[in-house]
Amino acid sequence: MNILFFLIPKSQVAYLVDTYSMRQGLEKMRAHGYSAIPVINEEGVYCGTVTDGDFLWHIVDVDERNLRDLEKLSVRDLLRDEWNEPVRVTASMEELLTRIMQQNFVPVVDDRKVFIGIITRKDVIRYFVEKNGADDSKLPPPPKPSKAPKPPKSEHRGLRFFQKKNSMV
Repeated sequence: MNILFFLIPKSQVAYLVDTYSMRQGLEKMRAHGYSAIPVINEEGVYCGTVTDGDFLWHIVDVDERNLRDLEKLSVRDLLRDEWNEPVRVTASMEELLTRIMQQNFVPVVDDRKVFIGIITRKDVIRYFVEKNGADDSKLPPPPKPSKAPKPPKSEHRGLRFFQKKNSMV
């Protein structure tokens, strides 16, 4: 089976550019409701994946408590080596399954390492459940593409920690 069957193309996937500021990255992740997001460079080459935890730990490690100062740091500073490695578009189904067991999504790149999309664990599981004749009525419906709802303003209180040094408000 060709792994492209499962591909969600780049045009339908949110991603960050490695030159984005950390603030821009956080805002985009929040707007889409993601906890992990692919990162590409300006030429479209896949650079890695960042998580909300990567942002948090970097902020804590550099003792950055002012959100405005996050404009000075780039998403590139968060990337970890050899984490969430992509598969090539020519990868075997076995290689995809090995990766998808370890990650919620697998980035897919072409022969030039240009990011072309992702394959989600959920889509792979759904395929095998349907293939094995499971009762479709018991499966949750596929997600509809939509913008993540904005959280109530009260949820912004947690960010005040970064605005006042040594404050746990």
